[in-house]
Amino acid sequence: MISINELSDRYVTEIAEADPCLAAQMGIAGQDGNLTDYGPEAVAARGELARRTLASLEEVRVGDAAERRAVQVLRERLLIDLALEEAGISGAHVSSINGPFQSLRTAVEVLDQGAATPREALASRVEKFPAALASVRASLSKARDEGRVSARRQILLTAEQCAPTADFLAGLDVPAAGAAAAACVDFGEFLTRELVPAAPERDGVGRERYALETRNHLGMDLDFEETYAWGWAELSRIEAQMRATADQIMPGASLATVTAALDADPKYRIQGKEAFRAWIQELADQAISDLAGTHFDIPDALRQIDCRIPPTNGGIYYLQPTEDLKRSGQVWYTFSGEEMVTWAVPAIMFHEGVPGHHLQLGMTVVNQDLTRFQRVCSELHPGHAEGWGLYAERLMDELGYYADPAHRLGMLAGGQQIRAARVVLDIGLHLELEIPQGTGFHEGERWTRDLGVEFLSLHSGPEDRSVIEFEIDRYLGMPGQALAYKVGERVWLEARAAAEERLGSAFDLKAFHSESLGLGPMGLDLLRAELSGQPS
Repeated sequence: MISINELSDRYVTEIAEADPCLAAQMGIAGQDGNLTDYGPEAVAARGELARRTLASLEEVRVGDAAERRAVQVLRERLLIDLALEEAGISGAHVSSINGPFQSLRTAVEVLDQGAATPREALASRVEKFPAALASVRASLSKARDEGRVSARRQILLTAEQCAPTADFLAGLDVPAAGAAAAACVDFGEFLTRELVPAAPERDGVGRERYALETRNHLGMDLDFEETYAWGWAELSRIEAQMRATADQIMPGASLATVTAALDADPKYRIQGKEAFRAWIQELADQAISDLAGTHFDIPDALRQIDCRIPPTNGGIYYLQPTEDLKRSGQVWYTFSGEEMVTWAVPAIMFHEGVPGHHLQLGMTVVNQDLTRFQRVCSELHPGHAEGWGLYAERLMDELGYYADPAHRLGMLAGGQQIRAARVVLDIGLHLELEIPQGTGFHEGERWTRDLGVEFLSLHSGPEDRSVIEFEIDRYLGMPGQALAYKVGERVWLEARAAAEERLGSAFDLKAFHSESLGLGPMGLDLLRAELSGQPS
C-alpha cells in the first residue's frame, strides 16, 4: 500500500512535468524553464496520468480525518479532469481569458520581473514558445476535424490578443524573442484562417457542458434554477444597500450622480502606473500589518506581497507563492490609460491580498499538515478561493475598514453587485433561460450576448462598453467560473452562520477562520460537509 502523502508527492511532480504552465499557476517549483505541450499525444498522456493516479488512490491506506480529506480532494480533481477529457474539451478549448494561449503568455509574463528576472528560465521559455504554440495548433486542428470547435467569438477574441502578445515577446531581451513573436502572429492567422470558418456562432454551451464546467469550477452539483432565482434576489438586495450608502455621500442624489462625482473627485484619482502600483502596494502592506496577530495569524513568510502591473491587459488576479517561497504572492492589477479611479480599489485589494487570496492561498502553501497536492491545488478550486475572496471583502466591512462611505460603495458596486449580476448572466446565457416576470428587464425574452451587455451596463456602473463586453465574453469563454464568487461566498457565509448557531457564546471568529482555512482548498460540496461537522 501507499500513503496519501507519497501518492500526492508523486502526482504533483508528474503533473508539473506534464503541464509546466499549470505548475506556474499553482506555484510548483522546478519547471521554470519549460512550457506545456498541448498536442494530442500530450493531452492523452495527462489523461492517462489521471487514470493511473485514480487507480492508485484505491490502494491508499486512510487513517485519520486529514488523510480522508486529502484522498477526497485528489479523487474529486482527477474525476473532473477525466470527465473534461472524455467530453473532448481538453484539446479543443479556446477562450478569450483562460485557454492554452493565455496560459503560455502568463508563463512568460510571470518571469519578467525586471532586475529580479531569472534570465535563463525566461530565455528558455521564450525559445520554447513557438513549439508550444504549434502543439496547441495540432490539437485544435484535430478537434476541428472531429467537429469539436469552440465558439466563433472566443476564437476571434483570442486571435486579437496575438498581436499585442507578439509585441510583448519581441520586447524581451532574450535571443529567441523575435521567433516567439513571429510564432504568435502566425498563430493568430491560423485561428482566423482555419478555425473561424468551422466555429459555431452560438455562445452558450448548453446544460450538459455547463453542468460539467460548474462541477469543474465549483466542486458542487448546482440547482441552476434555484441559483438563478437567488441571483436575481441577491442583486436586488445589494442594490438597495448601494442606494443607502450613496445617500450617505450625497443625500437625495441618484446612484449614477454619486458614482460620477466620485469618479471626478481628484481625491479618488491617481496618475501614472508607478504611482498607482506604489499605492496598492501600500494598501496591501498596511492590511497585513493591521490584521496580523489581531484577527488572523499570519506567518512571517506571508507578510510580503508583490504588487505589479502586467505588460498586457490581463485583468486583475493573484498568483500564490511558489511552494519553495522563492516567489512571493503577487497581485497583478491592469492599469489602463493615464490615471486610475480608486474609490473601489481598497475592496479589490482586500480580495486579492489580505485577508483574501494572499492569506488563504499563502496559508495553504505553508501548511505542512496538508499533502503536497493540497498545498498547491488552490488554482483548481475557484469556488473555494473566489468565495473566500468575496467573503474577505465583506469581512473588512465588519471590521470597520470602509469608514469612508465611498470605499463601502466601491465594495458593494465593484465586488457584490457585479458578482450577483454574474450569477444571473452566467446561468442565463449558457442555458439560454427566460428572463423572469417582475424584473423590469426584457421580461419573457431569452438571454443573448446583446441582452447580457445591456444588463451588465445597467448593473455595473458607468463602465465603457468595451469593459462590459470583455466581462460578458469572459463569462462565455469560462462557463461556470463566474458563479464561483457569489456561490462560494454563500457557502462560506452559511458555514459561519451554522457554526455560530452551533457554538453559541463559544464561537470565536478568529478560530473559525484558522480552522476552516486549515482544511485546505476543496470543492464546495466537500467544504460544506466539512464545516458542518458532518463530513461524508
